[in-house]
Amino acid sequence: MPRYASVDIGSNSVRMEAAEVEDGAPPRILASERQVTRLGASVFRNGRISQESMDMICGVLNSMGQRYKDLEVNAVRAVATAAVRDAGNQHEFIARASAALGTEVEVISGQEEARLIHLGVKTRWPHPKERFLIIDIGGGSAEIILSENERIGQAFSKPLGALRLQELFLKSDPARPTELHRLGEYIEERIGAAVRRIGGAHIDRVVGTSATASAVVCAINRIPRTRREESDRRRATTAQVRRLYRDICTLDVAARQRITGIGPRRAEIIVPGTAVLLHVLEAFRMPALFYSVAGVRDGIIADLATRRIDRGLTQLSTEQRNVVERMAEHYGVPLKHARKVARLANELFHGFQNAHRLPANYGKLLEAAAYLHDTGHWVSDTRHHKHSYYLVSNSDLPGFTLHEREFIANLCRYHRKAMPSPEHSNLQLLESDAQRAVCYLIPLLRMADSLDRSHGQRIRSLECKQRENDFLITLNVPPDTDIDLEVWAAERLSETFRVVYNKPSLVART
Repeated sequence: MPRYASVDIGSNSVRMEAAEVEDGAPPRILASERQVTRLGASVFRNGRISQESMDMICGVLNSMGQRYKDLEVNAVRAVATAAVRDAGNQHEFIARASAALGTEVEVISGQEEARLIHLGVKTRWPHPKERFLIIDIGGGSAEIILSENERIGQAFSKPLGALRLQELFLKSDPARPTELHRLGEYIEERIGAAVRRIGGAHIDRVVGTSATASAVVCAINRIPRTRREESDRRRATTAQVRRLYRDICTLDVAARQRITGIGPRRAEIIVPGTAVLLHVLEAFRMPALFYSVAGVRDGIIADLATRRIDRGLTQLSTEQRNVVERMAEHYGVPLKHARKVARLANELFHGFQNAHRLPANYGKLLEAAAYLHDTGHWVSDTRHHKHSYYLVSNSDLPGFTLHEREFIANLCRYHRKAMPSPEHSNLQLLESDAQRAVCYLIPLLRMADSLDRSHGQRIRSLECKQRENDFLITLNVPPDTDIDLEVWAAERLSETFRVVYNKPSLVART
């Protein structure tokens, strides 16, 4: 069975999880570690990760990396969230962290963080027929996610992490009433947009994730930290959360540390974290909170398993396709054309498999580029391929890694005009294998685009045959359908195929 590992570098702690995944069964956790690092403390104070924090975290990552390597995982993904997103010395940290961990660390957006949290909850605690709200309070940000029939309806990432709010608002211990008042006003202001957009429609339940929600549920249910796994799926009413918040606001940190269920480090930042939970529950008029142990780390493992990275997939997942379709539509790309080009591109990828011999995973990236290659028209028709590169490489694409996004952007860049060249700075951002893959896929993307040149979706499907002297692409077309424009555009690519594949292409219709 395949094994996967995830590393979540949060603003307050670093988590590592490794699991074995079998189709149709819950992941079997092989290793799980968490280390409180307070990475975000220096960021929220002065905008940079301190050298002391950097040194300490690199030591933690080195140890965690060795742990999952010993388990011989098939794939790993390491992500950094809010504090690293905000850090002025982000690039230095990412370089050092990646070296210490032994795999590249990726800074993810708030939307990608929300997607992974939602996927983790869906995997650990399915709610197939419910409309529920997820609230995840990390150290630097809080994600508010509306899930409808196990799909994300709305997702918001707000700067409401417990550590961030502690640094910004609570200077006294216990906090002064004026500090608590300003904290409450700030939370209400920040969650206002989410409350308005989600509206007053029925919500079946609120699910809290992360250590803040765990501490609150444990404290209310009097579950000791040593047995905190028992808090999974346990309930705390809004009235109980309100009473707990009023109590802890009057206590200093030493007294908070003595509360059953609240750990010594969590006690330092439990007040602002509980405040966010309470404000969300009250804003949505929800009677109770349920806790789930799921988090970003679980979402990463579920995502890796879904992608079947060790086995490969040539088509986008439903979730990924929704992401690229939304982006294409946002930038005015005709969706019927985009879908047809994507379908033809996938057929060409399969048809040329014996010639390019690329891993199957590249097929879905080609499909994504087919959806997004024309986004640059939104900026200008002139040099729109370069504008497409800029828009894709700088957009938030939940469901794709940073490398995948850059690869897709490069495909968009070369869907017309010049072919890839080693001196192009955008191409240099890719590793050598990825550069080679771009070169092999560009003719396929151009051919797919050409075969819907009229935007009339006149080609039903195609078949590819590698012959001794050429590649024959046979088009399945309805009788009496005029495809002269498509054939003309496709025939112009013959020399491009000769340069890349050492044989020209030939187009014929059935």
